[in-house]
Amino acid sequence: MRVLFVVLVLQVVLGCALIALVATDNLPFTADGDSEAAAVPRPSVDRFDGDAAYASVKRQVALGPRPAGSAASRGLAQRIRRALPGGRFQAVPGGLRNVVGRIRGRDPDRIVVVGAHYDTKDIPGFVGANDGASGTAILTQLARRMERRRPRSTLVFVAFDGEESPAGAPPEQFEQRGLRGSKVAAPRYRDARAMILLDFVGEKGLRLEREQLSDSALWGKLRAAASRAGVGSVFPSGTQGPILDDHVPFLRAGVPSVDLIDFDYACFHKACDNLSRISPRSLDAVGETMLELLPTL
Repeated sequence: MRVLFVVLVLQVVLGCALIALVATDNLPFTADGDSEAAAVPRPSVDRFDGDAAYASVKRQVALGPRPAGSAASRGLAQRIRRALPGGRFQAVPGGLRNVVGRIRGRDPDRIVVVGAHYDTKDIPGFVGANDGASGTAILTQLARRMERRRPRSTLVFVAFDGEESPAGAPPEQFEQRGLRGSKVAAPRYRDARAMILLDFVGEKGLRLEREQLSDSALWGKLRAAASRAGVGSVFPSGTQGPILDDHVPFLRAGVPSVDLIDFDYACFHKACDNLSRISPRSLDAVGETMLELLPTL
């Protein structure tokens, strides 16, 4: 009886421990701490630093809400400027500013733009770990990696300010009052060969279907690059609906553009869009895909 009692006690202890691990997202033997994160495959190449990108997301989130024009947003812009090669500010109406970096290619007149927005929706307590920070983190890490190469095309990296519309603006006025930074940048790069937008690209279990407005030929090249990098399943063959985002001003300027965004994201403009939703694996998969794609454009 004593042996049976000991066994029962051990089972109870182990059961409680398992419950605690599940509750805190610390299950052992699963990548990134849970099975949802592990659903994203590990790339077959190792050039991008997903952990460094995750650390960048963490630093941005630590600043708290970063709506366009706020002190936190302006401080972040200074950091991004230092992180981008040849980083400079580009004025945006309303006292806002894009941050632009440039890597000169072997063909200086052949331009490819990579963009992300660094502002967050002006909602109390909203820190935008995925919606803002994830794309910005990949953008800056990509620039650092590509700076070590000499790509054929000149790469222009733009961190857009004012993607989100101001507080109080109704959703139906988003196109009119949002996308402020990309509306300034797009006309300057109307001769670009391509524009790739990084938006919701860091959440666990990431799957990115083609956004309906995105250029199908460019998306095909991106999917092929993802397959070569060993993460093709992150970019399935389906199509999601049209989304008004920072790629739209470029499309209207005649630039083939794609938007990397999972608009089914459950924490869209909600307080739960925090660091717990982000996976280094997802950041790494997108980063490796981009490093595979950019030299081909």
